[in-house]
Amino acid sequence: MQTSQSRATRTFMDYDSISQAMDGICGLYERKLKDLNPATGNITYDIADLYNFIDGLADMSALVYASLFLHCFLFYIMHHSHAFYVILHAQ
Repeated sequence: MQTSQSRATRTFMDYDSISQAMDGICGLYERKLKDLNPATGNITYDIADLYNFIDGLADMSALVYASLFLHCFLFYIMHHSHAFYVILHAQ
């Protein structure tokens, strides 16, 4: 993930599953909301808000290896797009 055009903002995260990675993205957004609204006890958002957060990032991508299927999945979330593009590479 890269939050701005500066390479210094690039960070890497490691998750054991796609589900955990998706939860991680939501968690990043929720932490940002809590930082922006420290006095608010209960913060709610919808999927459009989450998409706007993702669109505001300079870059976000994930590489997932699914050994059960012996395939490597590359998920790339393109800037200015709400779609997850999947490139399947069979080994």
